[in-house]
Amino acid sequence: MELDHLRRIYRDYAPGYDDSMRLSERLLLDRCRRELLQKARGDVLEVAIGTGIDLPYYPTGCRITGLDLVPEMLALAAARARTLKLPLCQVIADVAQLPYPNGSFDTVVTTLAACTFPDPIAALREMGRVCREDGRVLLLEHVRGNSALFGRILDWLTPYTVASIGCNLNRDTAANAAIAGLRIMAVRASFGGLLVQIEAQPAQKSQDTPAAHPGRSVELAA
Repeated sequence: MELDHLRRIYRDYAPGYDDSMRLSERLLLDRCRRELLQKARGDVLEVAIGTGIDLPYYPTGCRITGLDLVPEMLALAAARARTLKLPLCQVIADVAQLPYPNGSFDTVVTTLAACTFPDPIAALREMGRVCREDGRVLLLEHVRGNSALFGRILDWLTPYTVASIGCNLNRDTAANAAIAGLRIMAVRASFGGLLVQIEAQPAQKSQDTPAAHPGRSVELAA
């Protein structure tokens, strides 16, 4: 999927996104977000922060940078940060071209967004690149799961969900993370293996630090 098409989808989706997630958050995702994000520390980059649903779950003391393709999503994340009295640095950029040098963050996070990345391997590789060697990459994702029958159903549905909301229902995010060079530390599956929490470390960095990709950031007051 082209980035411009993804931007258009989520620009239009932004006003109703939180309402569309309300039931699933209450039944399942709230607990998963809480369990995963308690592991975040220090300087945090959240990729595809969206409306900022994750913000209440971060431990006190985290310094959070939120990155997204869509200004309309970032505006909602900024409003949520102000309500929570959290400082938040916003960045408009593509996860496959993060505007940071190697090892810029202690924790790099994305939740329920790797399904939308046009090139998930490149995106996960970039997330590992900007994470410090002793840091963590934290992922919460819905995946194809363990059931062959249900997996085939997701395969059938995926072209429709990609066209409508940019979402690939049938990805194997743990496998993609390993291909991208991340070292998988732990995978916790729930809901029949359809939802996974992944804790990983970045690959060993080379001595040469690539130039940062261009991006645009705005610091917000609490």
